[in-house]
Amino acid sequence: MASELVYTVFPTAWGALGAVACGGELISVVLPHYQPDDLEALLTFRHPGAVRSDEAFRELTRLCRAYFNAQVVSFDDIPHRLPAESSFAGKVLRACRAIPYGRTLSYSSLARDINRPEAARAVAAALGKNPVPLVVPCHRVTYSDGRLGGFSAAGGLPLKRRLLDMEARATDRRL
Repeated sequence: MASELVYTVFPTAWGALGAVACGGELISVVLPHYQPDDLEALLTFRHPGAVRSDEAFRELTRLCRAYFNAQVVSFDDIPHRLPAESSFAGKVLRACRAIPYGRTLSYSSLARDINRPEAARAVAAALGKNPVPLVVPCHRVTYSDGRLGGFSAAGGLPLKRRLLDMEARATDRRL
C-alpha cells in the first residue's frame, strides 16, 4: 500500500466493503452494510484527504471476497496498525487475532489470556473500538454462556451472528 492515506470500496458477496490505509498499514475496515456510494462518502468524511487506490488493497480485496464466499482465509499477512503492544487495547486486539477461523472465545477467556482476569468488560470495550474487523476478528468473541455479546460494526448483532454461522458452516465442510 502506498505511503499516503488511501481508501478503497469494493464489492463482496455480502455487499460493499471499505478500507483505509496509511503508510502501507490498514487502519480501518468497514464491513458490508452500506451502499457503495454511501460507504465511499463515509470513508472520505472520516479520513479527509484520503485518495482512492484500489490497487493498494489488491490482497485485502482478494481475501475479503474469498471470506464472504465462505472460504477459510487468514488475514495474518495484511499489514495493519493497532494501538501500542504495551497498551491494554493493544494487548486485547493482538490476543483476539489468535482466535482461529470458525472458533469463538469468551470475553472473560480473552481477559485471562492477557493476564487481566477481572477485565472482561474492559476487553469488550476495547473490542468495540476495533478499527480493523476481520483482520482482528472481534466477531469471534462472545459471552461465556455462548450469547453473542456486543458488536459495534454497522449491521450489529445480526451481522455478527451471520459471520459466526458462515464460519461454522465453512469449517464443518472442511472436517
